[in-house]
Amino acid sequence: MSESPSPAYLHGFSPVEQARLMKQARLAESTLFSRVDYTGARRVLEVGSGVGAQTEILLRRFPDIHVTCVDLNPLQLEAARRNLAQMPWYRDRYELHQADATNLPFEPRSFDAAFLCWVLEHVPSPQRVLNEVRRVLAPGSPVYVTEVMNSSFLLHPYSPNVWRYWMAFNDFQYDNGGDPFVGAKLGNLLLAGGYQDVRTEIKTFHFDNREPGRRKTMIAFWEELLLSASDQLLDAGRVTPDVVEGMRREMNDVQNDPNAVFFYAFVQASATVY
Repeated sequence: MSESPSPAYLHGFSPVEQARLMKQARLAESTLFSRVDYTGARRVLEVGSGVGAQTEILLRRFPDIHVTCVDLNPLQLEAARRNLAQMPWYRDRYELHQADATNLPFEPRSFDAAFLCWVLEHVPSPQRVLNEVRRVLAPGSPVYVTEVMNSSFLLHPYSPNVWRYWMAFNDFQYDNGGDPFVGAKLGNLLLAGGYQDVRTEIKTFHFDNREPGRRKTMIAFWEELLLSASDQLLDAGRVTPDVVEGMRREMNDVQNDPNAVFFYAFVQASATVY
């Protein structure tokens, strides 16, 4: 999470949620990183680094880079410190900073690449974040931004409580300053921020009978993601206990349905600073 603390961050900072973020990074890695290329980069800025889940992947996939991690939340940074300390071979290749993404404590041209993943959905002003990231990048720096597009979610068989819960989930985030649909807007945001060579790619999780094992794993994970927001949604009166229980029941039913379909699309943008 970046910028000021906001209720738009639905998921909280519990150890259970922090473990979920580590699992999420591993599940999404092959899809998310298939086109990410930091060849030639040395000093990568990771904004909204959270628990260090993506940091570990960056360090492993790109052995020549040093990653400077920025996050506003001290609980996330402490979790990142613990997680990365378990991999001492990375010890000299990263540093962690508590900072506001709209006011980074770095000089212009401090970095030659940047990485943002699942962070702009949680901030009140994505444009300010991207403007500040551009300020601290050297000319020629590549930038990768990966974001949600929550209107794309589909689950078969149709599950009405899951759908009610998902709409409440997105409405709550939007009403509290986040944007669960920001993925589709990345092209405009990057162009407005002065970036060039702006490209976007739609990436998908689409699981059916061709990959039943991965389908089952993803549906089970998705239930964890939904439940991570249940306390906030219940406290705010956005869902009832019956809807939460119905969602859990339906997710279990779909997970065990022999003809289930899971579909979710997100957007990855790339750009260059000149």
